[in-house]
Amino acid sequence: MGQVNRRKVLLGGLAAVTATAASAALPSWANARTTAAAPAVRDPFQLGIASGDPLPDSVVLWTRLAPAPLNPDGFGGMPDATYAVDWEIANDEAFSSIVQRGSVDAVRASGHSVHIEPTGLQPAREYFYRFKSSGYISPVGRTRTAPAAGAAVNQLKYCFSSCQHWEEGYYHAYKGIVADDPDLVLFLGDYIYEKKSGRTAQERNPRSLAFTEDVTTLAQYRARHAQHKTDADLQAAHAIAPWIVVFDDHEVMNNWNGTTSPAPAARKAAGFQAFYENTPIRSTAKPNGASIQLYRQLMWGNLARFHMLDTRQYRSAQVPDPSGDAGPACADMRSTSRSILGATEEAWLLKQFESHPATWDFLGQQVFFATRDSDGNKATCESNDSWQGYEASRNRIQQGWVDRKVANPVVLTGDVHRHWAADLRLDYFDHSDPVIGSELVTTSVTSNSDTASAPSAAWYANNPHVKYCKGERGYVRVTTTPSQLRADFMTTSDTSVYDPAAVVIKNDVSYVVQAGKPGLQKA
Repeated sequence: MGQVNRRKVLLGGLAAVTATAASAALPSWANARTTAAAPAVRDPFQLGIASGDPLPDSVVLWTRLAPAPLNPDGFGGMPDATYAVDWEIANDEAFSSIVQRGSVDAVRASGHSVHIEPTGLQPAREYFYRFKSSGYISPVGRTRTAPAAGAAVNQLKYCFSSCQHWEEGYYHAYKGIVADDPDLVLFLGDYIYEKKSGRTAQERNPRSLAFTEDVTTLAQYRARHAQHKTDADLQAAHAIAPWIVVFDDHEVMNNWNGTTSPAPAARKAAGFQAFYENTPIRSTAKPNGASIQLYRQLMWGNLARFHMLDTRQYRSAQVPDPSGDAGPACADMRSTSRSILGATEEAWLLKQFESHPATWDFLGQQVFFATRDSDGNKATCESNDSWQGYEASRNRIQQGWVDRKVANPVVLTGDVHRHWAADLRLDYFDHSDPVIGSELVTTSVTSNSDTASAPSAAWYANNPHVKYCKGERGYVRVTTTPSQLRADFMTTSDTSVYDPAAVVIKNDVSYVVQAGKPGLQKA
């Protein structure tokens, strides 16, 4: 069956949410076990299914039982009981060729979420998976394993997205991602928003939050994740390919950092736990209170290596916004004692740069990496929450990949609600300094851009390394081969995200990078 038909079947399964209350009508695999004394529930698969973090022999399979996702207690309508969840993975979407099956308990302490990590799978293979619980069968998901270590790979297509505020629009970007049929999807932060939209009453917010207060407790974080998860397009994108997910700030609170202020430890612990329960990440990332192991490396044969970073949990506190002025805050932003990654993660990343197992090195992370210079004056500073606010840390990472001869580094970024494309230099104020890499920044799925107007010609003159900026919603599609990377900046207009029926997705512009020749070229 071809790609288009497979996609139609998967989406049809999501639309129908193939389920039945009669366990006798289910296939034999779905009657493996029941948990005694667990009360009956309605269809528990309202949040869909997902897969993630693919390895050559394994991939995470995820679901969370929630027949009433918006319940304020955060338990999604599940009673205080343990429920058996049967799972099955197959070579085909009809499940006529079963590879593995099993059963696990979904427990209240984990919000009735499950993370299955089957091993012994074949590398570079497409698989289909589904779950059963309480007499219901989940939608079918499609996933794939990574190629074997060092295997020759001719092409990798992935999409990356960021920033999906529920109130501020419909998730049309995911319709585009599903149509693209990628091998992978990367999500680079702000999967939920802990606060209501800051837009004025005169601006259009087409969807309402179930509750508008800022989320601070585990119950509230669970319920907020659940509401975001009810979006059909988001569920379809999770079902079409494995995801690699990291958080940014709004999974906890705006602009939090590595200190206990402004986010208290209890709030971090609640945010981390809900993030883990609602994303297809490995059990190695299961939180321990206010700590979570999020940064990690994933390989795609000899073609691509993904360094997935955490720029929140270990960062030094942001200095006060210097607002483009020179002064003490600017000196602090450039202090060598400050880090956006923390000493341990920074050392880990530099260590990874010592080996070169793949043609392309992608740094999947959260906040703007390159310098944005508003006035052309090196003595002034701005953007305290980005890598500019941790200039010495950025210098160590960039110099690290130069010294270790990383041939094709590309930084992937979210956060700023606009598309950007930029080349990277050690000295951004010396416009003749050699290009040592590039940055691709995705706009938001829905989150509004307060500064959506295009930069001026004078601004671009101060920033010749910046090639492109677009203030509409969307995502980035990347096609990588051994000789070239192509990045397509996909947009869906601000107007269309307000209308559930007005889906307008287009490729606004494309850039390429030739392997071994740093620098963006317009396609």
